[in-house]
Amino acid sequence: MATRNDTAALPVKGGAAPGRPPEDAAAEKERRRRDRLSRRWQRDIRWSPYAFVSPFFLLFVAFGLFPLIYTGWASLHQVELTAPTDMNWVGLRNYTRIFDDDFFWNAAKNTLTIGIISTVPQLLMAMGIAHILNYKLRASTFFRVAMLAPYATSIAAASLVFVLLFGRDYGMINWALDTVGINPIDWQNDKWPSQIAVSSIIIWRWTGYNALIYLAAMQAIPHDLYESAALDGANRWQQFIHVTLPALRPTILFTVVVSTIGASQVFGEPLLFDANKGTSGGAEHQFQTLGLYLYEQGWVAQHLGRASAIAWTMFLILIVIGIVNYVISRRLRASS
Repeated sequence: MATRNDTAALPVKGGAAPGRPPEDAAAEKERRRRDRLSRRWQRDIRWSPYAFVSPFFLLFVAFGLFPLIYTGWASLHQVELTAPTDMNWVGLRNYTRIFDDDFFWNAAKNTLTIGIISTVPQLLMAMGIAHILNYKLRASTFFRVAMLAPYATSIAAASLVFVLLFGRDYGMINWALDTVGINPIDWQNDKWPSQIAVSSIIIWRWTGYNALIYLAAMQAIPHDLYESAALDGANRWQQFIHVTLPALRPTILFTVVVSTIGASQVFGEPLLFDANKGTSGGAEHQFQTLGLYLYEQGWVAQHLGRASAIAWTMFLILIVIGIVNYVISRRLRASS
C-alpha cells in the first residue's frame, strides 16, 4: 500500500514571501520611495529659503556685525595703530575725551551745517526735476539716464573738477562773480564758502538719484486723482500741492532719512576738496566733518581706541535718526 506524504514543501530560497503576492511587494516599495521623496521635498521647502539668504548673513556677520562689536570693545580700551593687539582697559575715558575735545564739536557742527546746506536744496531740486520728467517729454529716457550720470561718476573725478571750478585765482566761479562786480572768494580757506563748495559737490552727485526715486513714486500715483482735481478747477501747481505732495509723503520721508544718514558720513568730498589733501578739513578745520575727524584720530594720530569711540558715537546718532524715522512713519500711517 502506497504511503502518503502530507508534509508541506519548504519555500525556495530567494523566492517571494509566503502569503504576499509580488504585486503587493512592488507597491509597498513604491510607497516607501514616494514617502522618502515627500519628506525630502518638505525639508527642501522648509530649509531652502534659509540656504538662499545664508550668504548675506554670513557676510554680514563677518564684515558687519563682528567689526561693529569689535569696534565697540576697542572703544573701551587704549589702542594704538602701531600695536593693535595691545589693549589697556580705560572704560569710558575715550568717550569723555572726545566730548571734551573742541575739534570733535567743531566737526559735529560742520557735519550738521554741511548736511543742511546739501540736503535741503538737493531734495527740493530733485522734487522739481522729477515733476518735470513726470510729464511726457521727448527723449525722456535720455534725461532719466542723464540724471544718474553724476551718481555714477567717480567721487575723485567730481571733486577734482569742483576744485578747479572753485579755485581762488583761476576758478570759473570767481570769474563769473567778477563779471558782475563781486570780489573773488577764497572758497577753500573761508568757513562758509568752503562748506558751500563742499555741499555743492554733494548736491551735484545726489540730486539726480533722488529725482529718479521721486519720479518712480510719482508714476505710481493714480492718474484719476489728477483728473478729478482738474475737473474741480485745480491748475498744475494746485495739483502738485494737494495731490502729488500728500501721495509722496512716505517717499519724501525716506529720502530725508537716507540723505541725513549720508550727510552724517560725508568723507570723500571734504577730503579731496582740501588744498593740502589732508584730513584736517582746511587750515582751520573749517569744513572737517565727523568722518574726517574719525580718520584723523585713527590713521593719522594712530589712536584707534579714540577713533572707535567716535565711530560708535556716529552709530548711536544714526540709531536716533532711525528711531525718529520710525515714530514719524507711524504717525503718517495713522493720519492717512
